[in-house]
Amino acid sequence: MSNWQFAWGWLAVLLPLPVLVRWLWPRIPAGNQAALRPPAEADFLALDDDQRAGDNRRRLLLLALIWSLLVAAAMRPQHLGDPISLPLTGRDLMLAVDLSGSMEERDFQLNGSRVDRLTASKAVASDFIARRVGDRVGLILFGRNAYVQTPLTFDRDTVKILLSEAAIGLAGKETAIGDAIGLGLKTLTAAGVDEGRRVLVLMTDGANTAGEVQPLKAAELAAQRGMVIYTIGIGADEMFARSLFGTRRINPSRDLDEKTLTAIAEQTGGAYFRARDTQELANIYAQLDELEPAAEETSGFRPVTELFLWPLATALLISLAWFGAALLESRGGGGEIVNA
Repeated sequence: MSNWQFAWGWLAVLLPLPVLVRWLWPRIPAGNQAALRPPAEADFLALDDDQRAGDNRRRLLLLALIWSLLVAAAMRPQHLGDPISLPLTGRDLMLAVDLSGSMEERDFQLNGSRVDRLTASKAVASDFIARRVGDRVGLILFGRNAYVQTPLTFDRDTVKILLSEAAIGLAGKETAIGDAIGLGLKTLTAAGVDEGRRVLVLMTDGANTAGEVQPLKAAELAAQRGMVIYTIGIGADEMFARSLFGTRRINPSRDLDEKTLTAIAEQTGGAYFRARDTQELANIYAQLDELEPAAEETSGFRPVTELFLWPLATALLISLAWFGAALLESRGGGGEIVNA
């Protein structure tokens, strides 16, 4: 495709209009014409026919140039930028992240260092968000309370920044899973998301211990409204802790309510995943990319820059320069306009 075009190219038919008007318009009798008496009329009359013909040709060429520029401006010349890929289809996806006190358990490894669950979750979830090209992504943070940190947006960088700033205990030390589901459904519905495109990914390491809505009741309502919920239970199965009596094996995920999380996912047509370490968590998000693929792209849009101001401004400048030159010549010679 060419990078240049005229939006209203058919207006080119106006180019010969002045010639047609001059040819069709009846001539005015010489006796009724007004004449411009130049200051040195004798000198003007002394010009030979070749000189007068040359002046007329230059005047006509200048008028033709001005008219051509005006017609070109009316035809709306445009410059087309490079094609921009736009999503063909997309998802509206809310990510709900647990900030309860148990998320500070340091049973995950990240880049060779032991980190808490929230830090590992942030790193993996940020990569997942970055891959959701063409999707609107929102963020819900929940503990004792649930709140929308980021509404649905195409600005994935902002979602990642706000996720990275989340802190354990920011929403309280307890876990309101049911409220997080209800808030996700409310946010997707208020955003006008059609049924079948409402997706919630809920990540937690515990059981429902707070909130106004029971998780299974919230899941039932979500299923009725066409929202799919994928639940992720995070936390290691075992770890070794030192005490006064030596090293002992403990289960840091003893409070994880896998039964309820599985029921929530099955009731809404989603799936339950178990993440015992950072690699398993990354694999889960890779599976989510396959289950809920991001938008395909198609090159169907080219930015348009309007350029009609350039020929229009050029025509105006030439007209002003011509008028200014004629005015200076008139004042310099002391000529006057009289009736013939």
